[in-house]
Amino acid sequence: MDAGRGPRRPARGGPPAVTQAAPDRRQFTSAEWRLVRRLTTPAVVQAYLNALPYNTEPPPNTPTLRTFRGVVRERTAHCLEAALFAAVLLEQHGFPPMVMSLESIDGLDHVIFVYRAGGRWGSVARSRDPGLHGRRPVFRSLREMALTYFDPYIDETGCLRAYGATDLRVLGRYNWRLSDGHVWKVERLLYDIPHTSITYSQARVDRLRRKYLAYKQAHDGRKPVYYDRSTWMAIPRSS
Repeated sequence: MDAGRGPRRPARGGPPAVTQAAPDRRQFTSAEWRLVRRLTTPAVVQAYLNALPYNTEPPPNTPTLRTFRGVVRERTAHCLEAALFAAVLLEQHGFPPMVMSLESIDGLDHVIFVYRAGGRWGSVARSRDPGLHGRRPVFRSLREMALTYFDPYIDETGCLRAYGATDLRVLGRYNWRLSDGHVWKVERLLYDIPHTSITYSQARVDRLRRKYLAYKQAHDGRKPVYYDRSTWMAIPRSS
């Protein structure tokens, strides 16, 4: 699946337990702080990310894992970069920097920023697959929200099999927010966190895959948007 997920995952260990405070105004550049002041809600952050070109990485480019600062500088993001961008921005507006890892049977995982509003869970996300973007804050649990990604995850090889969430502050002094370099430790953390399995019927997966492939064949390779979209946030215009 080509939703911008990382390489095949290694064996899991355990994440650290140190926390770290959010950066203050002085640690942001003027351009970065203008974005912080302007993008104040998950819906607005989602709209901003939707308008950015998707970071396709290889091919032809080399792999990247940019921070908020790198996304602002390069004006492009893949799924994990978008989750970090949202986490840094929305942390400045009172949201914990939490992300969710969605694990696929083909090893091509997806990462989203998750948040609570009014006691319900929602998400902000960027993907090349229209069904894997953000969700409105209407879910009673992370599991309930994760399950809304199941059907849109089905393509030629992908199928959602587990989910896990973590607060990025467990990375302690590691500069996942504003580093000028690539922050591969974030990716390793997401491999290591506990994931909860999702049970599913193989017959259902086979049926959804046949429907997906038939749609693409009938629509010149375009990806479907025929899913229940009642809980979706806005998706990019090109989707």
